[in-house]
Amino acid sequence: MMLRYALQTVRDRKGGFLGAFLALMCASALVTACGTLLETGLRGTVHTERYAAAPMLVSADQNVHRTIVKHKKGKTKVKHKAKPIAERAWLSQDVVRTVRAVPGVRRAVPELTFLAEPSAPGAADPDRPAYGHAWNSAALTPYRLTEGSAPRAAGDVVVDRDLADRAHLTVGDRLPVQSTQDPRTYRVTGIAAPAAGAGVTRQTSLFFSAGEAQRLAAHPGRVTAIGVVPERGQDVAELKRAVARALDGTKARVTTGDDRGQVEFLDGAAARVKLVSMGGAMGGTSLLVAVLVVVGTFTLSVQQRHRELALLRAIAATPRQIRKMLSCEALLVGAAAGAVGSLAGLPLGGWLYGRFVDLGAVPPTLERTVSFFPVAAGLLATLFGAWAATRVAARRIGRIRPAAALSEASVESARPAVARTVAGLIALAGGAVLVVVLGGLRTEAASTPVTFLTVVVLAVAVSLLGPLLVRATVAVLGRPLRMVGPGARIATANLKGHAARMAAVVTPITLLVGMTCTVLFVQPTLGDATRAQAHEGVRADWVLAAQGPGIPEAAVRELRTADKGTTATEVVRSTVRVGLDKYPVQGVTPAGLTRTWDPDVTAGSLKHFGARSVAVSELAADQRNVKPGSTLKLTLGDGTPVTLTVAAVYARGLGFGDLTVAHDLLSRHIDNPLASSVLVSTGRTQEQLAHTLREFPGVRVISPGDADGLQEARQQANAEVNIIAMALVLAFTAIAVVNTLAMSVSERIREFALLRLAGATRRQVLRMLRVEALTVVLMGVALGSGIAAAVLSAFSLGMTGTAAPAVLPLTYLTVIAAAGLLALTATSLPGRVALRVRPVTVATAKE
Repeated sequence: MMLRYALQTVRDRKGGFLGAFLALMCASALVTACGTLLETGLRGTVHTERYAAAPMLVSADQNVHRTIVKHKKGKTKVKHKAKPIAERAWLSQDVVRTVRAVPGVRRAVPELTFLAEPSAPGAADPDRPAYGHAWNSAALTPYRLTEGSAPRAAGDVVVDRDLADRAHLTVGDRLPVQSTQDPRTYRVTGIAAPAAGAGVTRQTSLFFSAGEAQRLAAHPGRVTAIGVVPERGQDVAELKRAVARALDGTKARVTTGDDRGQVEFLDGAAARVKLVSMGGAMGGTSLLVAVLVVVGTFTLSVQQRHRELALLRAIAATPRQIRKMLSCEALLVGAAAGAVGSLAGLPLGGWLYGRFVDLGAVPPTLERTVSFFPVAAGLLATLFGAWAATRVAARRIGRIRPAAALSEASVESARPAVARTVAGLIALAGGAVLVVVLGGLRTEAASTPVTFLTVVVLAVAVSLLGPLLVRATVAVLGRPLRMVGPGARIATANLKGHAARMAAVVTPITLLVGMTCTVLFVQPTLGDATRAQAHEGVRADWVLAAQGPGIPEAAVRELRTADKGTTATEVVRSTVRVGLDKYPVQGVTPAGLTRTWDPDVTAGSLKHFGARSVAVSELAADQRNVKPGSTLKLTLGDGTPVTLTVAAVYARGLGFGDLTVAHDLLSRHIDNPLASSVLVSTGRTQEQLAHTLREFPGVRVISPGDADGLQEARQQANAEVNIIAMALVLAFTAIAVVNTLAMSVSERIREFALLRLAGATRRQVLRMLRVEALTVVLMGVALGSGIAAAVLSAFSLGMTGTAAPAVLPLTYLTVIAAAGLLALTATSLPGRVALRVRPVTVATAKE
């Protein structure tokens, strides 16, 4: 019976359910879009290109493994955990002989992959990074010589067809190449192209002679991977098991099929972990925001039908029947909205994925994967959200006695429900606890999700305590507003008499302002502190910056040779693991280090900093419980374990990373050993240094201030990624603001007609609406700004040590202006439409 009533109500009140439909549809689209990102991270495919001719690959394990044993209540639990490393792990040459000895293996071809960027005009393509290989590994690839001959001498190179076309290269041309070693010019002896039907679109390949490739790879006795070609008729799956048994006990792993792509494109494999984290965080935040908005929308929708529901109670409908009818209505609307929103979420997720690829946060090698699961998740989340929101919204109408129902419907209760107030205070206390916790978090990975969770929890507190806050605002602003005119006096009475309705409108504005300010100012807060520490810690007179992959060691040698009084500190960066925890690390030249670098040492000294030393930030020292003289076990980026002695503890960890080791140690274990920058302390001028480095056109001499500008540009790119990640949540919240305000105004058409019949002019009614809207905006902006200030201050305290968030005044004013414009537009337009109808017609119409 209730289902039939629900169907009839939905048919008769399509306009009344429109707001709820829009809120649910946007929520479904949001959840589905985030779900596609999460699924891509979990199940996304990285297809192979170069290894197309090798059915099986053997490569080194790209993870750090730890076994954790816990004893609790007489029981022993053993957990095995693995975390990815940052650089490519290499295999011993001995593994090649082991694989070749396995029965069923026809060929086992060692592969070398290393940095090799051509420097000819037009050669660079950011969408196709360049790598060097030994020509003998071309047997694993789809490449075949189409012109010229294979490289035989150390100065020979074969280039792929795409590079030859871009740079207009022909056989016999000279090609400068910047590799892991000093730049060198090679003679193009041949041009190779993929066989028909084989596409290589995400990389540029340069093939060198075997000896030259080993020199450039700079890993003697090691190989990147081993391509395995089975005997004719040999089952690949069976051979895979045989090779795995032969390699048991080593760090080698065997892959076939699409898993080969993860060996070829390490960035795609690493991006899966990042995308899972990003998609999960976005999805969780989106779900919380969606629930908050949907509950507010349904609460307003039920309030608008209070008289109708009260009448049902007065004619003996039971609370259970009322709740069942409302639940059926919500499920009907939720099913329709969820279906439309879930389908709309698929292209929305595609757009989000494309933006991440454009910004470099996700490599194109990780292909987007879409299935039924995100659509189902969006639909189920919508249905559950609609049902739960209705149960919350209908709790009061279901509790009141039938005799009191109509009187309850005609006049809003002057005192909010005790349960709502208690729940609001609990949410406020929870938000306060999260603010305190956030102030103690000192890593970005830990603080970021807590930051946005705190905003949502405090917004929930505002939603629950909204009627009290509205009445408090009216008590403060009531007297000044009454002096403005008749419209303002009516607005004041409405605000005071309909506090619950106004509270439903304040919540999305509060959430919009709080979330937007937090998203926009989190990265500047962290970035300003990082740049300040880096600027204060650089003592160098000049900084060398590279336009290509890095600064070759030959350029640094040239500087040191030209002036014996010059100190040049090479800097390389990577990521290491201490246990399973990840830390940013930099490698610096120990000689003359204190002349160019000042990390603000608080314990120990850099005077004896050497090849087996490590300096740690105060954060890392606290987390690992180390001090000068302690030993620290690291796993370098390529998986190599080392044990170093702590030489110093420094305060400027944000500016320089948590760990600092010797340059030569770190550069031998990263994919790009070229210096990212060089700090130069010298008495020579910028022009003199540039003249010394004239043979290296890709190296620029800049001031430390200009180097800060380059760092700011990189941080801005990271900030764009975070803004894009939260853009859908902010857009959804903005839509919720418009939707809620439009619903609030549209249902008051009868009230407007009665005011007109009582003598109020059309202009006075519109002025009343504007005063109400401005008051609501003022409340929302004040509350949202307060939430953002508390959260950003706690974030700043934890990350930088001072509660001084970086707030850009112009950006903040733009946010406030946008919120005000949305509110006024969403109020004025429905109000003008409602006032077009003759008052008598509305007043005498069926309610």
